[in-house]
Amino acid sequence: MLWGCEAASSLVGVMGIQPVQDVDLIRQSYVLPAHQRRGIGVALLKHLRGLSTQRMLIGTWADAEWAIRFYRQHGLELTSPADKLALFKTCWTVRDRQIETFVVLADPPIAKALHRN
Repeated sequence: MLWGCEAASSLVGVMGIQPVQDVDLIRQSYVLPAHQRRGIGVALLKHLRGLSTQRMLIGTWADAEWAIRFYRQHGLELTSPADKLALFKTCWTVRDRQIETFVVLADPPIAKALHRN
C-alpha cells in the first residue's frame, strides 16, 4: 500500500508499506526536494508505523547519507553486513549489485531486539 501527501493539490511525498514474511518493508519513500524538511517524510513514516505491528525495514543506497540520517533520526538503525545480506536474500528480490551498494535499516534494531529475548 502506498500513501501520499499533497500540497496545493499536488502530490509532494509518498511512502509505502509492504508486508513480507514477518516484517514490513518501507517502500517508495520520496518527498519532492522543494518540500523536504517540512515534516512530510516524518508524517508519512509515523503513519506507516501506526499501521505496522511488525519489524519495519528499509533498504537504501549506502551513499544516500541524507536518507540514512533521516531514518536514524527517527528510530531505525543500520543492520550489520551479515544481517543485511540475510535480509536482502529473504525479504527482497534484487540483484547482487544492489545488495553490495545498499544498506538496510530496521526498527526495532536487529541486535537490540535479539537481546530482549
